[in-house]
Amino acid sequence: MRLGLVSDIHGNAAMLEAALRAMGEIDRLVCLGDAISQYKFSNETVEILRAHAAITIAGNHEEVFFGPHGQRARAAGWIDPALMAWLAEQPPQRTLECNGKSLLLVHSCPWAPHAYIYPHSPAFARFAESGADFVLYGHTHAPVARQVGRTLVVNPGSTGEGQTAQGEPMCSCAVLDIAAASARLIHLAH
Repeated sequence: MRLGLVSDIHGNAAMLEAALRAMGEIDRLVCLGDAISQYKFSNETVEILRAHAAITIAGNHEEVFFGPHGQRARAAGWIDPALMAWLAEQPPQRTLECNGKSLLLVHSCPWAPHAYIYPHSPAFARFAESGADFVLYGHTHAPVARQVGRTLVVNPGSTGEGQTAQGEPMCSCAVLDIAAASARLIHLAH
């Protein structure tokens, strides 16, 4: 089973399409939150996710869009109501079983919903506390695939608004091979 991983698309449908091409053949697409930007819905991005039956979770940008402060943004007449309803139904995290392995999908981390846990952070080791075989997360825009105890932690980076430490554009995605317990990080050309 090969899962294509995207996160933090922020409405960039063109880069989501580029990610799908770069990933090659996958069994399922997974979106780890922030498919849209907090006050700007993207019919195109959400339609691509829905058309691929993507396993999707909500990120902090969906939380703002569907919360009280997003009321005005949700009222825009050009938004497809069926797409908005589909995205609104996505939970903030999911636990899955796949080929006898457990997967935890979170946008940030299980212990603090909006924390930025970077690969160099001392808190990164806490992902092993989940007990899952795989923890898949986003939020930081920092791609990583690292084993912590028995848990492989994968962040595909940002598929729509990524940048290098020097501030240069660099979007990314990943492919998780469940059977091989390995992930391939993919940098996308702009």
